[in-house]
Amino acid sequence: MRFSDKVCLVTGGGSGIGRAAAERLASEGGRIVVADIDEAGGQETVRRIAAHGEAIFVHADVGDGGDVRRAVDRAVGWHGRLDVVVNDAGMMTFDPVVRLSEDDWDRVLRVNLRSVFLFSKHALPHMRGGAIVNVSSVHAHETTANVSAYAASKGGMEAFTRALSRECVERKVRVNCVAPGAVDTPLLWSNPNVKSGAEKVEGAIGRPEDIAAAIAFLAADEARFITGTTLVVDGGRLDIL
Repeated sequence: MRFSDKVCLVTGGGSGIGRAAAERLASEGGRIVVADIDEAGGQETVRRIAAHGEAIFVHADVGDGGDVRRAVDRAVGWHGRLDVVVNDAGMMTFDPVVRLSEDDWDRVLRVNLRSVFLFSKHALPHMRGGAIVNVSSVHAHETTANVSAYAASKGGMEAFTRALSRECVERKVRVNCVAPGAVDTPLLWSNPNVKSGAEKVEGAIGRPEDIAAAIAFLAADEARFITGTTLVVDGGRLDIL
């Protein structure tokens, strides 16, 4: 049991990859804090975990510093420790830059990148060892039209991960990214480019559990010699983008 007695906070844990990560860490002994703005989804994740493990839900707007502090404090207060943070909360917009509003640009960066900064900032003072795993995307490496804010946020996330990993050496906290390709989640199928057929989903489509397995590996002690890097988990999608 790689996460026995460890407290693991997962943002975006109310659905998709976040839910799969929360369930995977719980199945290996982790005590899970599900942080999400979607209370119904978050509580459903907690209910699913309760059959075989421990979990609590904390309501959090991941771009709000006060909410993030409260979520971290709740996690630490639960069992007196915090060992793993998985930053999965994310969103996309689908407009060309000339039509993309400033508010939408800011909203994507707030949810996808500011949240990673905030959870890292407030969690790290409580962590003695352990790991932060950020969920990026192949769009940080190769991308398509009309998702510039999303691609920028994920590219920024990977750069932030590299920089933060250097700051965390003395704390013995490892910081890494997982970059999924096409994954069978609502985020994929709600993409209007996919729905219209303008963007073809070619190649393998992964399951949330496939990404959760990679997250669990990077969060576990067996990945102790890996930090500041991005693990691409895409079924070969980068090769055809």
